[in-house]
Amino acid sequence: MNFLIVVQDLRISGTSEGIVSRSFISYLKKAYPNAKIDLEYFKNYESNDLLQLLPVDSINEYIINRRINPLIIWINWIFWRVFKISLVEKSLVNKYRKYIKKIKHEKYDYVFIRSSGQGYETVLACYDLPILKKAIVNFHDPYPIFWDTGSDKTLSNLELYRLKQMWKIVQDARICISPAKLLSEDMEHLYGSNKKFFTLPHQFDNEVFEEIKSQAARKRKKNLVISYHGVVQLGRNLDILLDAYSQLITEHSSFLKDTEFILRIKGKHSKRLKLKYAECKNIVFLETIYFNESSYEQKMESDIQVILENCSPHSNILVGKAPFLASLEKAVIILSPPRSELRFIIDDDKYIASCTSKDEIKVKLKCLIDEGLMNKGQKYLPFNSYFSEENFRIRLNRILEHY
Repeated sequence: MNFLIVVQDLRISGTSEGIVSRSFISYLKKAYPNAKIDLEYFKNYESNDLLQLLPVDSINEYIINRRINPLIIWINWIFWRVFKISLVEKSLVNKYRKYIKKIKHEKYDYVFIRSSGQGYETVLACYDLPILKKAIVNFHDPYPIFWDTGSDKTLSNLELYRLKQMWKIVQDARICISPAKLLSEDMEHLYGSNKKFFTLPHQFDNEVFEEIKSQAARKRKKNLVISYHGVVQLGRNLDILLDAYSQLITEHSSFLKDTEFILRIKGKHSKRLKLKYAECKNIVFLETIYFNESSYEQKMESDIQVILENCSPHSNILVGKAPFLASLEKAVIILSPPRSELRFIIDDDKYIASCTSKDEIKVKLKCLIDEGLMNKGQKYLPFNSYFSEENFRIRLNRILEHY
């Protein structure tokens, strides 16, 4: 059995797509240990991604310069207004397309196309190409970005242009998949497709990462550590959680003495948050670090992990860190809207609180802190076996049976 994977992010720096794409490759090999796996890897700059850790037979790497010729940008100003076609986006996508069209896809039994970020360049580059007819296309997030409820985009003609482009790709692709049940349902509806979007959840496999005892990891200074490592974006409400924690340590002297909240964050709200909570000694902001260092810190020096879903009326994506946190077997506090992918996955609601209710967050967080202080070292399985190799294999086989 021969697999081809077109992929856009295999970085080890800590990007969600880099983590889950590497883990997908590893789980695929474990599901089909005798299969041949080849990669076509598109990236934007030279980097050491430790590709030797991936269980593949060959890798072709391409460095794509995303800079657009200023002349094209100038011409696009007129061209878009007359023809409603974005030359800027076509120019960028064509940089990927010129390589993808040369791939000899005929020799493979299955072709997976994965993208990253908001651009979906590797997917859009397959528009009207023969490879699309046998491609399993992965939608990691809503596309166009306007349909992401955490986005501040408006419904512009450019977003409708993107929708039209992707609609044709959905019609022509062999199979479409996404990592979230709700996202699969929403994409089916958005694209008016009679083609089922299958759900293949994100994965995490530490075998494709270099595990190190990091000198950058912060040693705990309290008996119980709550931690959040990630980006504050797309409607994620970190303020309400920190406000709830601040009130808890004010109301309970033992929490003030025995707990701390460690954050390694980035995003446009980082500076504001650091200033807002600068006077609280139990809330500690640190610089972001590479994933292999961050994962070590969360594994060894943390007790309660935080997941922030998009705090709009619904969150239809599966956050990339969920399978990693599941592998730690630690307690989690999840802030979610009413319609949420993680509410679908988590059975015990002690781990989930409304992202708009400070009172509920305080109750849930207090219970987890009390339990953590009383039962140090206890293992937790909030996600049960949802991210297991077995569940991956079952779902993957179901997809390939429809190929």
